[in-house]
Amino acid sequence: MKTHTNAPSRRSLETLKSHFQHDILQDQDPWETDEKFDRLLQLLPDKTLNDALRKKWSSAPGRASKAKWADIDALAKTSKGLDAKALLEAKQDIVLEYTYPRLDIEVSKKLNHLLKSPFVVHPGTGRVCVPIDTRNLDGFDPLGVPTVTELLSDVDEWKAPEEGPKDGKSIQDWEKTSLRPYVEYFRSFVLALMKDEIGTTTKIKREQGKDDIEF
Repeated sequence: MKTHTNAPSRRSLETLKSHFQHDILQDQDPWETDEKFDRLLQLLPDKTLNDALRKKWSSAPGRASKAKWADIDALAKTSKGLDAKALLEAKQDIVLEYTYPRLDIEVSKKLNHLLKSPFVVHPGTGRVCVPIDTRNLDGFDPLGVPTVTELLSDVDEWKAPEEGPKDGKSIQDWEKTSLRPYVEYFRSFVLALMKDEIGTTTKIKREQGKDDIEF
């Protein structure tokens, strides 16, 4: 990806700079292990620098990605014959690769990828598509959402409480599973939308009623 020389990419790099430092290096720590930092070294153009970085990082297991990113410039200063321009462009490409929004071609052209409505099931993993509380994004684990198999097990293993429901209503199957909090959150979201819509409609009718008054 050699897009760093044009104006849009320069603007993108300026915008993405802080996100790369915080969201990628600090929060995601993408090059924490030897296996992971090998991916970073593959993106750098100088073999001598790469060997020096690999030696430094292998001797310091668990070194944070933010520190490793700073090591590139620090060791580059001591590397003879290094192409500084090529290194700068490579680092710019890395920032773009890790932070720039990308489109998945398969998602764009296959209709089944577009059907991500609440509670549909992924055909490959069996995981259920669940609504996310945007107030707690950091706490959401996409690998922790229930699968169809787990939901069936929840229903089979569910035991009725000794005291039945006070309102006399029977308990539905989804209430017996780990899907329950997601359903309840989705219901509260929809109810809030309906309440807002009713309020808007009522306000419009009132305003229209005022316009119809004749003196």
